[in-house]
Amino acid sequence: MAETYAYSIGIIGSGVMGEALLATILKAGVVNKRVVISDKRLERTTELAVKYGCDVGLPEEISLKAENIFLVVKPQDLDALMKLIGSKVSTNQRLVSFIAGKKTSHIQSFLLNSVPVLRVMPNTPVSVGVGALAISKGNSASEGDIKAIEEFLKASGKTICVEEKLQDAVTATSGSGPAYFFRFVEAMISAAEDLGLTTSDARTLVIQTISGAAEMLKQEGASPKVLRENVTSPNGTTFAALEVFEREDLVGVVKRAMLAARNRSQELS
Repeated sequence: MAETYAYSIGIIGSGVMGEALLATILKAGVVNKRVVISDKRLERTTELAVKYGCDVGLPEEISLKAENIFLVVKPQDLDALMKLIGSKVSTNQRLVSFIAGKKTSHIQSFLLNSVPVLRVMPNTPVSVGVGALAISKGNSASEGDIKAIEEFLKASGKTICVEEKLQDAVTATSGSGPAYFFRFVEAMISAAEDLGLTTSDARTLVIQTISGAAEMLKQEGASPKVLRENVTSPNGTTFAALEVFEREDLVGVVKRAMLAARNRSQELS
């Protein structure tokens, strides 16, 4: 794409994820004055402009001045936004949606031109640089468009590319995934307190345990099954705990939960 735009990146929607993307884009090397942001809340964009040194603009201005337009609004706000900017975006730009459940074809239906549209499912750990993101391309987008967006997101964590039909599964896996682990940590802390530990000690032990286990999983060739078996002595303490998980059908609970998340993502589309 020709370098003819005032801004490299325009972010429409400056909530928690919008700010996380802003921070990671700057870490990737984009100059702050080449980034423009927009939000319905003027005080929010003012806050972020001061914090990060970027510019502030209206969505319709961003649609004309930014080479890459990141859509980070709520799903229910997408249609109104696309009615506002759809006719203004050209084939020399990219539209990148970070909106759960919304298909690239839906976004394309508002466009007058064959604009490259991509869809990204991020998760909240993007805000600390260890996110998991899945990218899909719409009909008018190319592999080159994917590589360009991957470059912008390189400081956000790990990215994969998937067919768009799998984005609902991604949502149920990594998009909603952090909440599953946060809920499990809550439950472990509560159980530790019931066993007599202070809240502070329970929190320290549980979070460090989760962090350590995650690091072990990152090691080359690591298998969660083998790592679990290495901790589990026959008829020992871990065995007793895992027996409860088996009786309560932990695998079934997780599968049903992720299926519910997948189905809700499909409903949102």
